[in-house]
Amino acid sequence: MSTPKFLDLPPGVRRVDLDLSYGPVAALRALPVSGGAELAPAVLVHGFTGSKEDFIALLQTLAQGGREVVAVDLPGTYGSPGPETLTPPPGVQAPDYRLASLGEVVAEVVEQVGGRMPVHLVGHSFGGLVVRETALSGMVDLASLTLLCSGPAALPGQAAMRVRTLIAALSVDPSPERLEELWEERFDAEARQRTPDEGVRSFLHDRLVRSSALALLRCAEDLLGARDRVEELAGLRLPTLVMYGENDDAWEPSLQEDMAKRLDAKRIVVPGAGHSPNVEAPETTASAFTAFWNEVESVGRR
Repeated sequence: MSTPKFLDLPPGVRRVDLDLSYGPVAALRALPVSGGAELAPAVLVHGFTGSKEDFIALLQTLAQGGREVVAVDLPGTYGSPGPETLTPPPGVQAPDYRLASLGEVVAEVVEQVGGRMPVHLVGHSFGGLVVRETALSGMVDLASLTLLCSGPAALPGQAAMRVRTLIAALSVDPSPERLEELWEERFDAEARQRTPDEGVRSFLHDRLVRSSALALLRCAEDLLGARDRVEELAGLRLPTLVMYGENDDAWEPSLQEDMAKRLDAKRIVVPGAGHSPNVEAPETTASAFTAFWNEVESVGRR
């Protein structure tokens, strides 16, 4: 459960809805407070049980580098309605919460944000598996790919055990009422350990119970069932950054280091950070993203 330290939107950041083919997706859109957004834009995708607010501490800094930055809620997450609550236009297939369909949703976001310009795409944790699908789909032109605290395949170890517990708790009754029960049984205590801020805890509650229980269930299943597609991704020869906290407790740092080697990717380890450097070390994370993106664009201009 990524836990933002604050929720007030910084200058230059606003809440928007992106109208996609099947329905709206909630987003935070950041633009430079001064100057133009002349550089390639970026799209940020959250992890399992996360949301666009997981990137809130990065957005102003990233945008001030001279680019538009958009963080989205995946379908069925917090501010983005799920397909079970929408009626898509005739001939449009709604996402089914599986990795491939979420990757296609992100591709549509990239196309809308980028227009004719390639986009830098970032995925945190489960979001890394999603953006990998976007890249492999070949549907959009990407400037670069960043895998933040994500791994080569299914989530392993103790982190996987926690996800299995959630699947067991939801599979019999994937309903809003069951999510409310799970908050009381499990997530409230975890939230109290993570933050003393009542406003942030209230947000964490709302994010969980306003999300689709079916979306959480399907994403959890794919988080445990994702296959290794690193060789396919390496074949794209897309500029890639693998970045993670030195104390990441989801995919072990050694797994991510090996993945970076297989991808021939740039690798950055954030000292003192765990599974969410975007929250725990936002300035370091924003600086690393900006430096990587600028390097990619500089090489592209030669």
